[in-house]
Amino acid sequence: MPDAGLTESRLTRTSAGTLRTGSRTSVTSTSVRRQRRIVRAVVRATELWRALTDSVVMTARWAGRTVRPAGAVVVAAATIGLVLGILFGWVEWMVAGAAAFLLLLMSVPFLFGARAYDVDLTLEHERVVAGHGVTGRIVVRNDGARAALPGRLDIPVGRGLVEFGVPFLRPGHATTEPLQIPPLPRGVVRIGPVTTVRSDPVGLLRREHAFRDVHDLFVHPRTVGLPSTSAGLIRDLEGSATRRLVDADMSFHAIREYVPGDARRQVHWKSTAKTGRLMVRQYEESRRSRMAVVLAAATPEYADADEYELAVSAAASLSLRAVRDARDVDVVTGSEIPRVVKGRLRAIRRLPVASPRAMLDGFSGLDRHDNTMPVEDVCRLASEAGERLSIAFVVVGSAVPLARLRHAALAFPVDTAVAAVICDERAHPRMRSVAGLTVLTIGTLDDLSGLLVRGAAS
Repeated sequence: MPDAGLTESRLTRTSAGTLRTGSRTSVTSTSVRRQRRIVRAVVRATELWRALTDSVVMTARWAGRTVRPAGAVVVAAATIGLVLGILFGWVEWMVAGAAAFLLLLMSVPFLFGARAYDVDLTLEHERVVAGHGVTGRIVVRNDGARAALPGRLDIPVGRGLVEFGVPFLRPGHATTEPLQIPPLPRGVVRIGPVTTVRSDPVGLLRREHAFRDVHDLFVHPRTVGLPSTSAGLIRDLEGSATRRLVDADMSFHAIREYVPGDARRQVHWKSTAKTGRLMVRQYEESRRSRMAVVLAAATPEYADADEYELAVSAAASLSLRAVRDARDVDVVTGSEIPRVVKGRLRAIRRLPVASPRAMLDGFSGLDRHDNTMPVEDVCRLASEAGERLSIAFVVVGSAVPLARLRHAALAFPVDTAVAAVICDERAHPRMRSVAGLTVLTIGTLDDLSGLLVRGAAS
């Protein structure tokens, strides 16, 4: 009997413990489910808030692009008029608000069909000379299934804008308009992208759609024809002999006595047999005529922008003559240097000389810089980076004194002929020699040809 009571008490304690454990498990599972529901609600609220914020931002951006200042005034008038008229019973305000709302509603249909156009922009020439315009055409086709209301095309031309009116177009119909671009200054002018503009007659709403058709128009500098011999170079496929003596080349100079280190293949055995001492051949160094055109690029080195344009045209004329004569030429100018490293960084820009077109394209993109090296440092880098030069032209503005030009000429080797071209629109053309440096002063581009011919004749 005692054993039976003990067994019963154990079963009772076990059942009570099981009930307490079950109740704890039930409470825990209920708490977990509640926490999960709270987390789901927070996540859904966050997603809803994010979607609402994105919608508001997109609506604000659309309104900023579509609603014009006059349209914003009409929207404000409609809102204020209707709200105050309904709240206070002011009939005049209600009429004004309703009229503003009706006017805004009537402007909406004019925005339809902004993407129905297919625009094709073509130019007759991709490259022109400064001071000349270019012509082209614009073909606008309605590719939509419905008729397109009259609209407008905006064509950015550099910093300017050309506008075209597009008439009413039925589905599949097209209209062609000529494009006349006025004379442009030197540079690389971006034409496009063409933008279709939809707007109501009052100017409340506006909708734009830009196409991807973009053209780069290269406006080359004006150049003048130079005689082929005016650069002072000799047409010779094997090169021209110089006064520098070397041990191996093509132009024989003399016989000299052997010194340790001379190559045995240069020994002249007949002279050795006559004199009884080893004698070797000596040659004059031959090299192809190589020309460098250095263009100053610092803003303080020119009196104004017109003087810089004259310098660019003079440098382009010299380089063009050399490229057409199949000369080896380096066209170098200063490069923009960040202000934070000015004085610690040296950089120059070389223009492509593979063909006249590529070279003139490079001249189209040149500009003056406030933060760049002076012309003396540009000449030094051009001399160090390239091969030996036969002749170098340094093209500068009137703000560069002769002392700086002489210092720039010292950067080239002694056997390099250096000529400085000073561009000064207020000066008379003249040519002079200053301490071995030939200085040409030109007032117009046409003066360059005459001075070079006079120098070649003398």
